[in-house]
Amino acid sequence: MSFKKTANALIFTKGNETLRIEAWGKDSLRVRSTLEPEFTKNNWGLTEPITGKNSAVVKIDEKNDCASISNGKLTAEINPRGVISFVKDKKVVLHEYFRSYDPEASRDGAALKIVSRQFKGIVGGDYKLTVRFESNDEEKIFGMGQYQMPYLDLKGCVLELAQRNSQVSIPFAVSSLGYGFLWNSPSVGTASFGKNMTEWTSQCTKEMDYWVTAGDTPAKIVENYTAVVGRAPAMPSDLLGFWQCKLRYRTQEELLEVARKYKEMGIHLDVIVIDFFHWIRQGDWGFDPEYWPDPKAMVDELHAMGTKVMVSVWPSVDRKSSHYYEMAEKGLLVRTERGTAQTYAFNGDCITFDATNPKAREYIWNVCRKNYARYGIDMFWLDNAEPDLDVYD
Repeated sequence: MSFKKTANALIFTKGNETLRIEAWGKDSLRVRSTLEPEFTKNNWGLTEPITGKNSAVVKIDEKNDCASISNGKLTAEINPRGVISFVKDKKVVLHEYFRSYDPEASRDGAALKIVSRQFKGIVGGDYKLTVRFESNDEEKIFGMGQYQMPYLDLKGCVLELAQRNSQVSIPFAVSSLGYGFLWNSPSVGTASFGKNMTEWTSQCTKEMDYWVTAGDTPAKIVENYTAVVGRAPAMPSDLLGFWQCKLRYRTQEELLEVARKYKEMGIHLDVIVIDFFHWIRQGDWGFDPEYWPDPKAMVDELHAMGTKVMVSVWPSVDRKSSHYYEMAEKGLLVRTERGTAQTYAFNGDCITFDATNPKAREYIWNVCRKNYARYGIDMFWLDNAEPDLDVYD
């Protein structure tokens, strides 16, 4: 077991594990752990460059085999077994759950042999990761995105960390104790805010990665959070007008009739949206000429009214679409772990394009330029293609 200090980080090694805690933004610490020789270079959700100097203070107590790192309002303390406590205003606000043979870490249930950070190897060389924290009866937890349930306080809830139709998973929690916690992993997993413990899991990962921030108000916590993950840009003022959309305009003439009626009534229409299935098949990314015979004339007429045009672009690719076989041959589609190459069935046997592949993004943009932009289409709605996946495991 050893501690090491770097310019802005505290590193703890014990056995095969390397734990790194470093200042990352104002009043914030990033915590990573790995069983591999080196950490990956992935920052995942922490996309923004850190501005200003982090004022990390690292202290190593060699006599008592413990150490700490402080960054503004937040301090992380590590005991000899590597168990972490987070301190704000001289009070522990978050403490790892440890039930093994170490009275300094916990006096409860030592024989359970439950550790704070558990890596379980899986086929392929990655790990299933479980990270545990003590629960606090006085704590309320908020955030985490959008789930189909009526609870504002998430204490006692178990949340799947995965995207579904009408479920938006954002693994960032705001605590009433004055801290925010980001589970910085893209893996499918679970967050359990139990009465007896808080537990985060990733089904497949190479390392542990989370980020903690401290703030006196929820607004300050969110401000620190958005400083490191990014902030949505302000909507351009010329797009803050009247938008018109429906599910759906089936023909070019139907759309133009609506726009003409607004003009006749003296109502300025800023944007009109052409929603799904204006194409022949998913993955064509273009107008069906039977129902949209002259896109350029349509766009020109709308522009003459002062109306911009948006089209919906879905990520789904039907096996019968004009681009499926070329994209499959070039490796531009997502892969399934087993069985047929299909992610969902909605008006066709479909698979999703691989948005993580730059070549796939370039391919679709080239198609969109040819089939939309050259007609004068102004904007693209990158929709999520309900009803999403058929199988979520």
